[in-house]
Amino acid sequence: MALLVSDRPSHAAGVFTTNRVKAAPVLYDQALIEASGARMRAVVANAGNANACTGERGMANARAMAERAAEAIGCQPDEVLVLSTGVIGVQLPMDIVLSGIDRLAGSLRPDGWEEAAQAIMTTDTRPKVASLTTGRGYTITGIAKGAGMIAPHMATMLAVIATDADVPPPALQNALRQAVDRSFNRIVVDGDMSTNDTVLLLANGASGVAIGEDDPDFQRALDDVCETLAKAIVRDGEGATKFVTVVVTGAPDEASARTVARSIGTSPLCKTAFYGADPNWGRILCAAGYSGVEVEPERLSLWLLDSEGREALQLVADGEPADYDEAAAIRLMQTPEWGLRLDLGLGEASTWLWTCDLSHEYITINGHYRT
Repeated sequence: MALLVSDRPSHAAGVFTTNRVKAAPVLYDQALIEASGARMRAVVANAGNANACTGERGMANARAMAERAAEAIGCQPDEVLVLSTGVIGVQLPMDIVLSGIDRLAGSLRPDGWEEAAQAIMTTDTRPKVASLTTGRGYTITGIAKGAGMIAPHMATMLAVIATDADVPPPALQNALRQAVDRSFNRIVVDGDMSTNDTVLLLANGASGVAIGEDDPDFQRALDDVCETLAKAIVRDGEGATKFVTVVVTGAPDEASARTVARSIGTSPLCKTAFYGADPNWGRILCAAGYSGVEVEPERLSLWLLDSEGREALQLVADGEPADYDEAAAIRLMQTPEWGLRLDLGLGEASTWLWTCDLSHEYITINGHYRT
């Protein structure tokens, strides 16, 4: 369990899963953040139990977590947000959870970010923390968890980001949505979207630095923190051995580019080829072809990219095999970080996403997740 507390009320923004099966804490937090004039003091989180598909009892348990945290730190229950992650369909052991909140409240300290990140891990192998202090004198710090069930739409797993900048609610929500779109919404581990995906952003103004609407400096700093956390989730993907950037160019519009990129990034055949360092480029063109986008095979061109995103080898030119060095392609794909670029030859739009390979270890982890 983890407890994050601001020493003063904070404006709050949130982005949540678009899965129609939403966990109790997602529903609870959405209602709080949407309330007019909402100000938050704390976030309480538990790992190991998602409190999803748990009915009215699950909602009551989410409220009870907020109430106990509020009592422990001296604020109102509607100033506490709640996060849960873990197994779906099991009621929370509330005697353990409530006593845990009491213990956490007695051990708060300003440098506890790493421990908080460790506390919310499930199948993660390492904590995920990012922090940035700007030249204007404010700081943005965040933690995240996630390694599996990652294919987010609007958020990913769990992330809590805090800043001491003074940001009004509309600007805060807008900045978070843009940052999520450029980071958490561009990652794939296995193609499954969680019931609990949540990204929270709290701003308490303690630095005295006021941020206006569409502030480019604040947006860049928030983007950087979110990107660092999002990439850390992919690098720590369940059983992952490769970090792969998928770039799609030459699309008629960005939505089409995204659709193709996601089709490639979630394809089991593509991802197992990534694992085996097999430049079986037919799988990539196949995934583009069934994505739903009206691609034209004779216009497709494909390159492998090095870890810096530079074109290293062209595998396909205008829908046909290019003259490339197979051994060199294998060597590149054996490295821990590389990418690919598929040009559709249909327009000027482009996009990217970050994905990983699919290894035997993923099956080991998830085949017996509960048992």
